[in-house]
Amino acid sequence: MLLTADIGNTSITLGLFDEDALVEEYRLASDKDLSLEEYEVLLKSLFKDFCVEGCIISSVVEELTSKFKTAVNNVFKISAIVLSTKINTGVKICLDKPNEAGADRIANAAGAYILYKHPVIVVDFGTATTFDIVNSKGEFIGGVIAPGVTLQLKALNKFTSKLPRIDVALSEKAIGHNTTDAILSGVLRGSACMIDGLVAQCEKELGQRAVLVATGGYSGLISKYLKRPFDFINPTLTLEGLRYLYQINSLDIVGKL
Repeated sequence: MLLTADIGNTSITLGLFDEDALVEEYRLASDKDLSLEEYEVLLKSLFKDFCVEGCIISSVVEELTSKFKTAVNNVFKISAIVLSTKINTGVKICLDKPNEAGADRIANAAGAYILYKHPVIVVDFGTATTFDIVNSKGEFIGGVIAPGVTLQLKALNKFTSKLPRIDVALSEKAIGHNTTDAILSGVLRGSACMIDGLVAQCEKELGQRAVLVATGGYSGLISKYLKRPFDFINPTLTLEGLRYLYQINSLDIVGKL
């Protein structure tokens, strides 16, 4: 079985694939303070009933990358692949500085490349809200990075003296009649307006209509406020992109033997 790991700023998402089928999914906190031994214990506990034969890791948290890779290697006696521009990324990365592309964004672009028609815009709702754009030639040409929903809520609380820290909930009306509703409207409906506007601008630059794909924790919630709905909501897109990248890199390794 294949273990895919997406290490983000807030959480680590783990997916276990039996060939092309995702059979288990887990979410852990991205805890930089956990020791190597503690991560090994977690992995042994979660996957004690499975035979993990390969692993690919995407990470945007440098402090965790090496630690988590070593834990995987020690527990499963394998050599995990870490996603970077040094391996086969599945799509041509047409950025000014390709090395700046986040591993999760490469995985999203690769997943979009194999699953959907082009051009495609992937909107990923994580700590940041990101757009990953694959053009009609199947090239990852870049995208957009903006503060995510939770980050906006934290910032409003941290950098103001009176605005409270609130939990994410539905925004019933655009006009908030109390502070909580006003914040929810600004963050949730504001994020939707941002997405609608940026999608239109991106499509203008692409010169054609794109397939819209959403992934990440708040994709279903934000979609309620969009003028133009997503064509697809795929919560496991990043993991599926990682599976694809592991497969093509395994073929590359075999071809060099």
